[in-house]
Amino acid sequence: MSRVDDGSRAEAAGAEASGAEAVPGASAGAAPGGATSAARTPSLLWTFGLFRNELLTTFRRWRTLALLAVLAAVPILVGIAVRIETGDGSSMGGGPDGGGGGGGGGPAFIAQITNNGLFLVFTALAATLPFFLPMAVGVIAGDAIAGEANAGTLRYLLVSPAGRTRLLLTKYATTMTFCLVATLVVAASALAVGALLFPLGDLTTISGTRISFAEGLLRALLIALAVAASLIGIAALGLFISTLTNSGIAAMATTVGLLITVQILDQIPQLDALHPYFFSHYWLSFADLMREPIYWEDLQKNLGLQAVYAAVFGSAAWARFTAKDITA
Repeated sequence: MSRVDDGSRAEAAGAEASGAEAVPGASAGAAPGGATSAARTPSLLWTFGLFRNELLTTFRRWRTLALLAVLAAVPILVGIAVRIETGDGSSMGGGPDGGGGGGGGGPAFIAQITNNGLFLVFTALAATLPFFLPMAVGVIAGDAIAGEANAGTLRYLLVSPAGRTRLLLTKYATTMTFCLVATLVVAASALAVGALLFPLGDLTTISGTRISFAEGLLRALLIALAVAASLIGIAALGLFISTLTNSGIAAMATTVGLLITVQILDQIPQLDALHPYFFSHYWLSFADLMREPIYWEDLQKNLGLQAVYAAVFGSAAWARFTAKDITA
């Protein structure tokens, strides 16, 4: 998106200030708390207007559309690969638990795709969660504040009666919305491809029990929500990094670099004592939603860990952003 477009969007955000008016000549860096002087406090309707504006801006960008297209392509490639591999009628092997896949998401699910296309949803989410999904979220989060500063529109957004805290929360809510949309795009693409290439019907859980197709769809939705929730931590981390620089590219690269580094560290046996504290350690715990009964322990640990990361790096982002001298 061009600088002119971003400037127009910032002006539009200010124009939507229902029940709130900015004082003429107010400077974004004038107030100690980062909020500009305003005649009245921004209304709730204005806040939703700002959020809507951020959503429209984010999802209209070609970069965002390209990221979603790549994510949608992953299930297509996996489905075609499995179809070709089993085109002669052979099975990919494995019993109900996917040939010894154990607690892992990918192997346990991929062995069952030929029996039921719904397993392509689980396989696609397991394939994209370690890198593709968090990378996409890191790009969006890293660009949230730094991209505005780089485009020269951050001051415009703060001159309107947004306030730094309100703007930061709006940026984080937009990033979390992208997390959910990106996850649902993967799941919907996988479901469509699975229905086209493989049979659908009652399915066998990785514990070996049978559940109906309707219950399988419900569990697929729960898994998608669990995957989206797993990205809360990386979203907060990316937003914090975005407040440290005025370069969107630098923020995005740093976020993705940290993601890769943590993934590597999580595979080193000598760091086993630290693994439970890495934000990616329990990501694949969503596979436990396909057990009968469902195992909740690792799922709860994952959600708790993501909440801690969100609280720590969200607070750090707030502390940095409210004290930052806005010059762009």
